[in-house]
Amino acid sequence: LGSDWCLSLQAYNIHVNGVLHCRVRYSQLLGLHEQLRKEYGANVVPAFPPKKIFTLTPAEVEQRREQLEKYMQAVRQDPTLGGSETFNSFLRKAQQETQQIPTEEVVLEVLLSNGQKVKVTILTSDQTEDVLEAVASKLDLPDDLVGYFSLFLVRETKDGAFSFVRKLQEFELPYVSVTSLHNPEFRIILRKSYWDSSYDDDVMEHRVGLNLLYAQTVSDIEHGWILVNKEQHRQLKSLQEKVSKKEFIRLAQTLKYYGYLKFDPCITDFPEKGCHVVVSAGNNELNFQVRLPSEQIKEGSFKVTRMRCWRVTSSVPMSNGPSGSSPGKSEVKLELAFEYLMSKDRLQWVTITSPQAIMLSICLQSMVDELMVKKSGGSIRKMFRRRVNGALRRSDSQQAVKSPPLLDSPDASREPMAKLSSKLTSVSLRGISHSSSANDVGANDFHGNYAFEGIGDEDL
Repeated sequence: LGSDWCLSLQAYNIHVNGVLHCRVRYSQLLGLHEQLRKEYGANVVPAFPPKKIFTLTPAEVEQRREQLEKYMQAVRQDPTLGGSETFNSFLRKAQQETQQIPTEEVVLEVLLSNGQKVKVTILTSDQTEDVLEAVASKLDLPDDLVGYFSLFLVRETKDGAFSFVRKLQEFELPYVSVTSLHNPEFRIILRKSYWDSSYDDDVMEHRVGLNLLYAQTVSDIEHGWILVNKEQHRQLKSLQEKVSKKEFIRLAQTLKYYGYLKFDPCITDFPEKGCHVVVSAGNNELNFQVRLPSEQIKEGSFKVTRMRCWRVTSSVPMSNGPSGSSPGKSEVKLELAFEYLMSKDRLQWVTITSPQAIMLSICLQSMVDELMVKKSGGSIRKMFRRRVNGALRRSDSQQAVKSPPLLDSPDASREPMAKLSSKLTSVSLRGISHSSSANDVGANDFHGNYAFEGIGDEDL
């Protein structure tokens, strides 16, 4: 399907946040459209590019691709349609068909932070929620604590550490996602998925929750993600020897970068173009450790409440990828850009060029979600899931709350695009006959941030 003459079989690559997710035909997208219209009504669902009787010319093919891309983005940005089971299951089925992985029972290996492997028997067609349930069940993690944890796709590095690729989303099948990468370095790991360390108390109430949290904390200290001086190291070692896990975690909570996710070295344009930076996400901020061209190291933080919006873009560079990318990954360059309130009247865009841009965006979104839940007095347990009769059955596992209802826009007149509850998936389509494109994402493809509106002058 690489050549232009094969237009009757025109297929489209769907990229989700810059990552190739699946390949679909016009007829499949039309089927999705008709299903959405049936469920939600013609007045809710955006207009779909019409069928043509005659073979399309190359110009018409490109026009249709652009129209389909706009359609998919409009569906994704609508909180009802984008969060619907119809849309998510379409993406999951298309992912499975594209990778040609039949539905069958398989054993999937999920890592814990201490390197322990949990083997779960699942179906290849099981979604993220199902796999998380299976892992929790195998570990005896109680139902009301499952939502405090998530599955992450990681890449193991030579020194035994790992690099975060992304948090697995509800529109993907973990087995298919990891298998289709055809590389044993890619693994799935279970980690906590909240930012406020006060929630540690809930998790530590139960033996299994405590053990998982303890293993993750020990691992993060060993990897140097949490900063420890000699005296603190001595105290931690003593608590470890006594197996005082709660006290160990309590001490760790006081340390710098506790609860942060550390990202691989990458490139930023702040304070000037081409600076090398190590970004960490936590405590409602992105922390930058920047190496200036003068070799001077500077540290600073960008608070999530002062980011007006952000976006992930992907492009196909002509040369090799940025120096922060791994070998063989030069075909797509990912960037996260956020608009930041530097001072009372000055907004400035800051860009991070990193293969982990999607993961950074997911971190920002989940920090904002958590802030909004707290602000409105909601419960984090409720935010994570709503269970049906105490258990999630495969057939209705979509009952999980994807975005808390209380995150709906407080002001109905606002553009729906800026809603926090919009999906974290920038969906774009590439015609397969187009070998490369300067940009994968529409200019309007950004995540608005309601937490930004709570800023007062005294905060600056």
